[in-house]
Amino acid sequence: MPSLKDLKNRIASVKSTRKITKAMQMVAAAKLRRAQEAAENARPYAAQMEKVMSGLAASATGAANAPKLLVGTGADKVHLLVVMTAERGLCGGFNSSIVRLARHKAQDLIAEGKTVKILTVGRKGREQLKRDFADHFVGHVDLSEVKRIRYGNARDISQDIIARFEKGEFDVATIFFSRFKSVISQEPTAQQIIPAVFDEPEDSSTMYDYEPTEGEIMAELLPRGVATQIFAALLENGASEQGARMSAMDNATRNAGDMIDKLNLEYNRSRQAAITKELIEIISGAEAL
Repeated sequence: MPSLKDLKNRIASVKSTRKITKAMQMVAAAKLRRAQEAAENARPYAAQMEKVMSGLAASATGAANAPKLLVGTGADKVHLLVVMTAERGLCGGFNSSIVRLARHKAQDLIAEGKTVKILTVGRKGREQLKRDFADHFVGHVDLSEVKRIRYGNARDISQDIIARFEKGEFDVATIFFSRFKSVISQEPTAQQIIPAVFDEPEDSSTMYDYEPTEGEIMAELLPRGVATQIFAALLENGASEQGARMSAMDNATRNAGDMIDKLNLEYNRSRQAAITKELIEIISGAEAL
């Protein structure tokens, strides 16, 4: 049974931990507002970009000069998995859920006889995947010094991926990230970016004449489309990370409070028992006299 001194030290330690988790919760809440606003503001632009490109793609896919980013290499042998996670932990299952989705995808592809290459964005994903897939790593993007995600960060990543594609290093590229739903809900998502995948245009009956040709326009738009998809994914990840951290720190603060209550109860009982024991010893000694 722990001594009163040990219980007192444990109570002080848990109280100190509660202060830290509460402070982290408040910081995450402040960052979440900005990150959520950025993610929500990027969604209409990404959606409109996809809408425009899907209309062009419907006309350009069968053209002789259709860009490779649109039609692919014609093969499906080598897959590049771009796994986007956070640089830090203490955000619940945010990182693990993204890594789990990417791991299952990699295992399925390997089982099918495909070659898997992994590019990690964020330290936590790399740490979790290196045990099973260290031999598959082809690159890493460190964003630990980036305070706020900008379009330039996404453009740099997209240029690296497109350069690898043009060198023939892979046939299909898929990004893995977490789509922000709410503070308590983030959805791990896999999205193919190369070759480009678009939904059928809503109105396929309208015909347009393009100048220059659809293929030439797509050749200009597709790299921007890849960068836009990566930028949107990074913003979704940022909001999801802060939401998950806020929720995790709230739970940790509550658990610390519950533990303090239990330790206080145990401390009071031990103190009561010690007082009772001393009284019994005093009474016994008085009776002996």
